[in-house]
Amino acid sequence: MTIAHHPTPETLAAFAAGTLDDARALVVATHVSLCPHCRGDVRAFEHVGGALLDRTPPSAMRDDALERALAALGTVAPPVDDRAPSLTIGDKSLPAPLAGHPLGPWRWIGRGVQWRSVGVSPVDDTRVLMLKAAPGTRLPHHRHNGIEWTCVLEGAFRHDLGRYGPGDFDEADESVEHKPVIEDGDICVCLVALQGGIALQSWLGRLIQPLVRI
Repeated sequence: MTIAHHPTPETLAAFAAGTLDDARALVVATHVSLCPHCRGDVRAFEHVGGALLDRTPPSAMRDDALERALAALGTVAPPVDDRAPSLTIGDKSLPAPLAGHPLGPWRWIGRGVQWRSVGVSPVDDTRVLMLKAAPGTRLPHHRHNGIEWTCVLEGAFRHDLGRYGPGDFDEADESVEHKPVIEDGDICVCLVALQGGIALQSWLGRLIQPLVRI
């Protein structure tokens, strides 16, 4: 697997520090589980964070510090383990960070395109889903009302910013408009953290917008 597109250093640093929301952290964790280069970067950020903590003067903890820490245990993304097994659903093998997250049924949203929910509590209207598109599918020209972080699990797509294949990470926000095209060959499956909704840009897209709900 050759991975050409990675999260920004700022995103990897936030992931290592545990400051990303659950939705974005899951997509980054999935990429990191597939990318040796980013695993090394995350470990480096963790070491830097540990060194900074060692140099920080101690301060008194809040009375409810233990209760708050225990309450947060169920929401923190699991650590990346090189030896972690993949989750197998049917005949598809998914990266280990997805283990324990319930997956909804596949639902149709357009010709050749389906989506399914991923069980992560939404924060700031950011949720996680999987998208599946048939080879040769041309997705409508669209933009987003917030962030769109994508990790490709299988297959590949292209848009104005390049080609994205297995393991690649596409980090976009509301300033980006694109028109992805699925490459011929394999079905393309992606894990996506999506904030807000999708705004279709063509006249036909705006006509069918009320029918597109993801």
